[in-house]
Amino acid sequence: MSIFTEAEAKAILDKVVALSKADECTATLSGGNNGNIRFALNDVSTSGIVDNVELAVSVAFGKRVGTATINEFDDASLERVVRRAEDLARLAPENPEFMPAIGKQAYTATSTYNAATAAITPEYRAQVAADSIAPCRPAGLVAAGFLEDSRSFTAIANSNGNFGYQTSTGADYTCTVRTEDGRGSGWVGRNVTDISQLDAGRDVAIAIRKARESADAKALEPGKYTVVLEPHAAAGLISFMMFFFDARQADEGRSFLSKKGGGNKLGEQVYDPRVNIWADPADPNAPVLPWDDEGMARKRMPVIENGKVANLLYSRYWAQQQGREAVATPGNLIMSGGTKSTADLVRETERGILVTRTWYIRMVDPQTVLLTGLTRDGTFYIENGQIKHPVKNFRFNESPVIMLNNIDELGKPVRVSGDESRFAMMIPPMRLRDFTFTSLSDAV
Repeated sequence: MSIFTEAEAKAILDKVVALSKADECTATLSGGNNGNIRFALNDVSTSGIVDNVELAVSVAFGKRVGTATINEFDDASLERVVRRAEDLARLAPENPEFMPAIGKQAYTATSTYNAATAAITPEYRAQVAADSIAPCRPAGLVAAGFLEDSRSFTAIANSNGNFGYQTSTGADYTCTVRTEDGRGSGWVGRNVTDISQLDAGRDVAIAIRKARESADAKALEPGKYTVVLEPHAAAGLISFMMFFFDARQADEGRSFLSKKGGGNKLGEQVYDPRVNIWADPADPNAPVLPWDDEGMARKRMPVIENGKVANLLYSRYWAQQQGREAVATPGNLIMSGGTKSTADLVRETERGILVTRTWYIRMVDPQTVLLTGLTRDGTFYIENGQIKHPVKNFRFNESPVIMLNNIDELGKPVRVSGDESRFAMMIPPMRLRDFTFTSLSDAV
């Protein structure tokens, strides 16, 4: 059984908490059914289903913490995992930054579950692969992709009386299409809670068009260009930047949000006034669990408001040290934008470069969030609002902080696929000035 009901999960967690002889006990029971299908060279290569449920028990004696896990749930197994966690806690050194288990929280359920997604069958997965491959074979194109879907549950409880339970579903689809000679490449990605929003036959047409149109790429001189970043291209850079919204990093001088002489830039104007980013577990387009990894209740929280830093993430320990309120770690990030599509932004661009994706992104300088990476899967030169010709891929050196100060226009936000970030994200396409390309890449 991969999905426990709320009553079943609570019965197990109540037993675990009652069995513990430690000063405190926190337990998490989670599991689900994950299905997948992978295809390459226009044929299915692997498919599978993984069922698993796991119980993690964490106990503390003073500031000594031990954690153990198990996937058996009879009474003897539950006692065994609790005693193992206690034995480890007794052996562990004291944690100088230990924080006790959270108190009872008030959770508001979010719309993370969809019945249609939960009912996905192997036949459905095979049809997605078929719909992706079928238009490529007769066209002399080669498709490779992956569909992964999940239905899961998570339940948490601790010795302070806190309890939460929620079910979730999700599906992530990506497909790369290349010309047979390998000179052209296109890509598409979709991430959804409701599988009815996925249409592989429709979506793969985007990758097919870009594969065809990206062959015979011409070289452009590296330099600063106006760019139109598609949402997935922008998300790769923005997600990197969000790792630095930790208050401790900023206060200790390890972040672009550190202030000279000490402190952080909370409340300061750091971006173009059109930049607004927030977290909201109940957002209907990107819902997430109503609690974070520590069980803290999530709520809607502005992160950047009209270009100003509205909130930093204070862990419970750092909040205690600084006399601030602790903030639950967000599970999603939503960026506002306009109403225009990527195509609309291209039509209104006199000269520039359209970037489908950014990848292999690495940090160069954490003090400025200077990143380096490559474009891929379709990079095109724009002239007078038209795609003029494909261009060779570039290496870029750019900071998302600078990037979000060079905005010409933002388009309509879309949900980006899960491989771009650890967050669920809604990101708009964006037209930006003076994006820095430093060298050419022969890869497609």
